[in-house]
Amino acid sequence: MRARVGDVLVLPGSEDPAGLIIGMVGKDGAPPYVIKWLSDGHIAMVTPDPYSRIVPAPGNSHPGADPAGDR
Repeated sequence: MRARVGDVLVLPGSEDPAGLIIGMVGKDGAPPYVIKWLSDGHIAMVTPDPYSRIVPAPGNSHPGADPAGDR
């Protein structure tokens, strides 16, 4: 899984299902990510599970990304 600042991390089945990626701790877009939850603005560091997905921000291209959205 690779992301860029501005992308949205979606965690299916979570109480807070989506967060804006505002920073990265991992190298080259790898997790963990620093996110701002869209529901309440809380900031947290998150390591996504295998069911999570990244929704690219408009204008953020992800080279080599699967067009089905599985990164």
